[in-house]
Amino acid sequence: MSNDPARIQPDNTADLPAPDALQAILDAALAHARRAGASAAEAATDAGQGLSVRVRFGEVDAVEFQADRELAVTLYNGQRKGSATTTDLRGEAIEKVVAQAWAIASHTGEDRWAGLAPAERMATEMPDLDLHHPWSLDVDAAVALARDCESAALAVDERIDNSEGAEVNSHDGIAAYANSHGFFGAQRATSHGLSCAVIARQDEQMQRDHWYTVARAAGDLDAASAVGTRAGERSVARLGAVTPKTTRAPVLLPPELARSLFGHFLSAISGAALYRDASFLKDRIGEQIFAPHIQLAQRPHLPRAMASAAFDAEGVATAERDLVVDGVLQGYVLGSYSARRLGLESTGNAGGVFNLCVAPGDKDFQALMRDMDTGFVATELMGHGVSTMTGDYSRGAAGFWVENGQIAYPVENVTIASSLQAMFANIVAVGSDVDTRSGIRAPSVLLDSMTVAGA
Repeated sequence: MSNDPARIQPDNTADLPAPDALQAILDAALAHARRAGASAAEAATDAGQGLSVRVRFGEVDAVEFQADRELAVTLYNGQRKGSATTTDLRGEAIEKVVAQAWAIASHTGEDRWAGLAPAERMATEMPDLDLHHPWSLDVDAAVALARDCESAALAVDERIDNSEGAEVNSHDGIAAYANSHGFFGAQRATSHGLSCAVIARQDEQMQRDHWYTVARAAGDLDAASAVGTRAGERSVARLGAVTPKTTRAPVLLPPELARSLFGHFLSAISGAALYRDASFLKDRIGEQIFAPHIQLAQRPHLPRAMASAAFDAEGVATAERDLVVDGVLQGYVLGSYSARRLGLESTGNAGGVFNLCVAPGDKDFQALMRDMDTGFVATELMGHGVSTMTGDYSRGAAGFWVENGQIAYPVENVTIASSLQAMFANIVAVGSDVDTRSGIRAPSVLLDSMTVAGA
């Protein structure tokens, strides 16, 4: 059998419930809710199965098969709300979990913002998003892929003397949602991945790094050998790292780290942070937040993308929308509950944002380094020192010091610090190298100046 993911043929016989079967479960839950006296109800169910294999030094370290089922119901007794979940999807269990939710809804306090999303906002079109690509991956084939990946990493350099292993995983799932408006929607999707982490040693110093690939379809994964080689090269490149003196300098974030910067932005414009007065971006719609060349948009219907969906967690239709145009904030991301608390309308974002796309620039990573001339390239961020309330930003980091547009030496044990306000406003440039491995599709980002705190 070939170890090339693209040549392992998909299996379309995966044993997961069909949408009709999930609809029957949800219909039963809603029927019990009506009989209990609920003024409104919603229910969601999902089923998934997967395989995960980890290899270390060529030996099988772990093999896991996953099979999950869950039903969650929420009932409304006027403005009182109760929720309960179960992993038992048999008829008597469905009736029992509805009774539990109703008991909670009968005793909790009233919440005047509670309720379903408006009926007129329910999705009516279900486009084919091309998210379902099962992989006929048996254990032997997964082990062979993981071995190829780890072998490639270990072969990069003789200084790589330890391994945390290589892992291959594949998941197939289906999720459905229904409510008492009469809405029902289901979506089936797959996700496959391959990763590797190794440790390089030089004298008394050890450095660890990793690399990975993720895709909806196995044929879209990077080759196992390429993933392993990248992991090995990254580990070796960090050998000889030093801690420089504290200074202020430009900072360049590669795509896999730049997406965290935009993730902080999404947290700051999310409904929960806004109605709790825990965001520095509250009441800032129409204001210049980012540098004028920054464009951010939600694109929920991209084929095979990692966060595509036809409807949100409340059944509201998802839609393309611009969140930032020429650096100016255009709107928030809201579900129905947070929208009511803010006196606004749902934006179809219950459950999150569906493919945040950062418009790329026209320069690759090397060109951005040359533009930076002297500064810090981060390759790892650590810690959680970011506040969406104040915008304060401080995170541990490792990476490389750049001089004259070229990497001069590796760096470790530094902290990069600034504020989100300054970082957003002072984005010098974005790259052409968009990373599509998550729901935030970001390119590299060059920031004008941050404190790089070291020795």
